Amino acid sequence: MFVDSTRIYVKAGDGGNGAVSFHREKFVAAGGPDGGDGGKGGDIIVRIDDNLNTLIDLRLKRKFIAQNGDNGKPGKMYGKSAENMIVKVPRGTLIKEAESGLIIKDMSDGEDFVLCQGGKGGWGNRHFATPTRQIPNFAKQGIPGEEYHVILELKLIADVGLLGFPNVGKSTLLSVVSAARPKIANYHFTTLEPNLGVISVEAEKSFVMADIPGIIEGASEGLGLGHKFLRHVERCRLLVHIVDVSGIEGRDPVEDLEIINNELKNFSPILAECPQIIAANKIDAVSDRVLADKLKKHAEMLEIPYFEMSAAAHIGTRELMYYVYDRLAELPPVKTYESEFTQLETNFIDKSDYSIKITKNDGIFFIEGAWLLRIMRSVNFDDNESLQYFQRVLRNSGVIKKLVAEDIQEGDTVSIYDFEFEYFS
Repeated sequence: MFVDSTRIYVKAGDGGNGAVSFHREKFVAAGGPDGGDGGKGGDIIVRIDDNLNTLIDLRLKRKFIAQNGDNGKPGKMYGKSAENMIVKVPRGTLIKEAESGLIIKDMSDGEDFVLCQGGKGGWGNRHFATPTRQIPNFAKQGIPGEEYHVILELKLIADVGLLGFPNVGKSTLLSVVSAARPKIANYHFTTLEPNLGVISVEAEKSFVMADIPGIIEGASEGLGLGHKFLRHVERCRLLVHIVDVSGIEGRDPVEDLEIINNELKNFSPILAECPQIIAANKIDAVSDRVLADKLKKHAEMLEIPYFEMSAAAHIGTRELMYYVYDRLAELPPVKTYESEFTQLETNFIDKSDYSIKITKNDGIFFIEGAWLLRIMRSVNFDDNESLQYFQRVLRNSGVIKKLVAEDIQEGDTVSIYDFEFEYFS
């Protein structure tokens, strides 16, 4: 079963909590705090698996939750960090944030991608010992791991897309020029899912071609199978538009050509500008060249390269593939989608809920808030401009005002997850 879109929930592991412990050993006086730090939570890592060509496994399993890090232990012993969780997807899968639809990552480059970072482990109480605070009886909790609802959308990666009405010979052509073996039968909608084939014109000269299921009029509005599969031609660098000129089904090839091109335009104006080649198929079955000549004249008017062939009889297919290869050499590489992650960070923040929790322990003001944690993950505290932005957020969201209400004083320590600073008004 071919599945090219699904929604999943992913959550990285939480960091382990720091330990509160004091060194106790015979004949050792004033051993002091020795609570160890918590371990890091497991990441959610997305990895390309070229053996996959569908998202069906991810439709069957919709939740991916990594393990939490272990808590810290006495004797300055760190908690064990959790194992990362690997989510495998086909090459060409887009990862989108579910609510906004913004692109997080295009899984096309072969590199692993950390979708959710595991939370850092909390500090043990040994970190809080100072000359004036020699027996800190508190430690930091681990930071929660990131969590998202995401949509995975597969857009096949192919250099060439085969377009045309059902039963015009797309699958036959792919089977003739490659090792692909799509289902072929003499009825409409034989092809129910995209098929990929590698075409080798010569040694070390090859390209990938996709057979897209038949598109009909109204496909861009959801009719037939076209709406479901039009997304798979968006990456293609070149489109080969196959048209039946035999007249066996009583269709007008020029009208068929214009209908499909109009559906491309309605679906994506950018896709409609993709370079095309017109391939007049079933030329061996032509008894009257009226339809073929009409299509050829129309192609010349549109200034689109025109080829005549018969996929079933292996006529003209080799010449077409050589031309396709030479044309691809002149075109830009396969399209990849840029990440919109910067915009995504602010999108995650619910500005209607700036709720925080402030607790005071041994002179330190601890602040927690889910929205605040997301802000902190996008702030570079080594960059002055980024730090100033973070300070403005604290003031505009009312965090500073709430600290004042808690009677914070000049020079008091403020701790926000793994970031500490001294308060100055």
